[in-house]
Amino acid sequence: MEKKNGLWSIFTRGIVKENPVLRLILGICPALAVTTSAMNGLGMGVATTLVLMGSTIAISLMRNAIPDRVRIPVFIVTIAGFTTVVQFLIQAFAPALNAALGIFLPLIAVNCVLFARAEMFAVKNKVFPTILDALGMGIGFTAALTMLGSIREFLGAGSLFDIPLTAHLIDPMLIMILPPGGFFIFGLLVALSNKLDKRPQSERSSGCAGCPSRVTCKNFETAKETAAEEVKA
Repeated sequence: MEKKNGLWSIFTRGIVKENPVLRLILGICPALAVTTSAMNGLGMGVATTLVLMGSTIAISLMRNAIPDRVRIPVFIVTIAGFTTVVQFLIQAFAPALNAALGIFLPLIAVNCVLFARAEMFAVKNKVFPTILDALGMGIGFTAALTMLGSIREFLGAGSLFDIPLTAHLIDPMLIMILPPGGFFIFGLLVALSNKLDKRPQSERSSGCAGCPSRVTCKNFETAKETAAEEVKA
């Protein structure tokens, strides 16, 4: 029972408690750049999930054969390889989505979410837990981008998944599909996520917690000390 609960916790934490976008504040560049529509957000989320699962499974399988001094180059090559495969598949089977995502599709290769999961989980765990971790993180990432894209499309274009809803009833707020609208909606979603989190401040995940370089980062230590002082106060 404890093992099942542990596996379930690994799967679900990326969806809510450690959501890459709303809790760890990772992958913000594509989250704001491509979410002018729900379909774009969903497409980017699914593409990132496929790359995340493929690369982390490969890294988990190779974990005992990767020398510590070259693990980062191995991560880069592995993630870039799977990104190229996914990009070619989208170009072949969904050319419209490929055109909409543009340069941000190949830039999945440098998404912080992938490096964080490779460094923090895949290289330290067996394949099955790694699959659950990648799937949970991918679902959380996809859900956040789809939600952000849906709100921006509804308010900015009066439609949802390209289906007109209010476009002929009220004038759409075009600013919502522009960068300022993206930052505004993103800020509201992060605030709502923080509001709904009932855990003590000391147990909450921060952006630093998802960074693969947090161990050597002085800012991370400072953030921990600040959080501890806030809890005591």
